[in-house]
Amino acid sequence: MSDTEVDAVVVGGGHNGLVAANLLADAGWDVLVCEAADAPGGAVRSAEITAPGFTNDLFSAFYPLGAASPVLRGLDLDRHGLRWRHAPAVLAHVTPADRCVVLSRDLDVTAAGLDAWAPGDGDAWRDLVAQWRRIRDPLLDTVLRPFPPVRAAPRLLRALGTAEALRFARMLVQPVAGFGREHFTGDGAALLLAGNALHTDLGPDAGGSAVFGWLLAMLGQDVGFPVPEGGAGRLTDALVARLRARGGRLDVGRPVRRVLVAGGRALGVRDADGVAVRARRAVLADVAAPLLYRELVGEEHLPDRFVDDLRRFEWDFATVKIDWALDGPVPWTAPGARGAGTVHLGVGLDGMRDYATDLAAGRVPREPFVLFGQMTTADPTRSPAGTEAAWAYTHVPRDLGWTADDVRRHADLVEAAVERNAPGFGALVRARSVAGPPDLQDRNPSLVDGAINAGTAAIHQQLVFRPVPGTARADTPVDRLFLAGASAHPGGAVHGAPGANAARAALAASGAAGPLYRAAVRAVHRRIHPPGPVRRAAQRPDLE
Repeated sequence: MSDTEVDAVVVGGGHNGLVAANLLADAGWDVLVCEAADAPGGAVRSAEITAPGFTNDLFSAFYPLGAASPVLRGLDLDRHGLRWRHAPAVLAHVTPADRCVVLSRDLDVTAAGLDAWAPGDGDAWRDLVAQWRRIRDPLLDTVLRPFPPVRAAPRLLRALGTAEALRFARMLVQPVAGFGREHFTGDGAALLLAGNALHTDLGPDAGGSAVFGWLLAMLGQDVGFPVPEGGAGRLTDALVARLRARGGRLDVGRPVRRVLVAGGRALGVRDADGVAVRARRAVLADVAAPLLYRELVGEEHLPDRFVDDLRRFEWDFATVKIDWALDGPVPWTAPGARGAGTVHLGVGLDGMRDYATDLAAGRVPREPFVLFGQMTTADPTRSPAGTEAAWAYTHVPRDLGWTADDVRRHADLVEAAVERNAPGFGALVRARSVAGPPDLQDRNPSLVDGAINAGTAAIHQQLVFRPVPGTARADTPVDRLFLAGASAHPGGAVHGAPGANAARAALAASGAAGPLYRAAVRAVHRRIHPPGPVRRAAQRPDLE
């Protein structure tokens, strides 16, 4: 293969990279996506890894933010084969005592269930949903668009009103346990909120956990937790089909080893075979920030202060994931769990606190909080009639050097937790596939030690602090290099915003006002990350 030249090269064919490539192709750019794996998708992939006829999602599975995202909706992926499917119920939380609370897309059903836990909690839930419906569109635009949200934020403030805006801002930094106590008298709603917050790495008493629990719960009430018909990979397939229809190119099995930098500017990339791809306009990287800056760019091309900030980057917790092929539906003793696409189990409110405390202390939780997915319940195409394709994951501390035996034992612990609420579950297991932190990283190098959100969701690494203190924008200290992965604002989950923001930044930097835009970006970066002593290596161009 010989050197090539394109307008933009995208490093990484995860969903964010593919979103970025699509938007650049829409603008008429000649775009090449280089994906290291033998298939695109990153953490949005599916395959038969348990038994023939069973489609299992290798990483992510349910996509409430994907269905609501203005980024993905704007791509009209239904025209390229994407179909959303829903389970009868969105989510159920089953306690160790086998009490169950259910979130349904039918508000009356959700409210009635909460009233069964505590009279009046149904109306309190309706109040939250009414607020959500008022602010949904400007809120999603504010959260998912580039920072600062100059147009969306005023719309959000108008929708809230001054007094409610102050209360909403308070909720943004509040622990979800306190938020639940303030709004509800029973445990049912508190379980839904805290369980959803634990989709991040934030425990019930962590500042900022309320907004994540509230957001996922409201999305579940609104759009559900939908899944792509046929597997998570169908979302990737739609993005690839759309890209190719617009003339974009995708090379799989082509890992990039270096971003080529000269004179402070990204000029292209060099792949593992030593072949260079020159980029006339931009390089966009859908990889984790530490991997981009340390391995692909090199610290010699970065300001000293930026490198120092990067050393403080904090990952989210590691993950153990299990996929099953089951000979029948999960035999939950709680009826409410049988029709739910997602089930939370293993612990109640106090148990969630203990689980979060163990993780923060670097201890493997003895009683794991388990997120369980019933994929055939949500999408009957996932396995033969009368069977179930299922998965579960739980978090564990980082840097424990997990062996295959360690992973297997923890998977057994998760299965035991399921068995307590679904006696006979083990007898239905036809096959299972277990992935620990090193396995997840082997499948997708951006999932470093099994971190699935590309960095902690804690307040100190959000907005202008993500991935390091800066502008919360896709621009980097290297001119014409843009961070397009989930390490960038607004962070993890499948919504496409980091990729879209990177594409918009690249277009702005290359447009009629591009010189002024790039000069402003450089000035801001110099102020935040002033250059240190010039290193000799920084004087050597990577691209000859």
